Amino acid sequence: MRRDVFQAIADPIRREIIELVSNNSLTINEVADKFEISRPAISKHLKILSECGIIEIQKKGRERFCIIQPKNLLPAFLWIEQYQKLWEDKIDSFEKYLMELKTKNKDNG
Repeated sequence: MRRDVFQAIADPIRREIIELVSNNSLTINEVADKFEISRPAISKHLKILSECGIIEIQKKGRERFCIIQPKNLLPAFLWIEQYQKLWEDKIDSFEKYLMELKTKNKDNG
């Protein structure tokens, strides 16, 4: 099965794992210790993140480390970014509307 970045970020546990390893590389056990779900469940999430290219699992001695591959999050970032202007415009328009209401209420009060 071909996986992509959107599958990786679709699950809240995987987003939390991405956040955890974005600052420091962590061992699989260190990642698992942060969650109250089974280690096999964490392993499944890590496998999906690895298949999507979001994390790389590197073996160092007996430990396996989860290392973030931030460049592979870029497609999701670019897709979301295209909507940023749209939402900023909508928020600006809403703020302007609220200010007009506020001014109108002051004039009538």
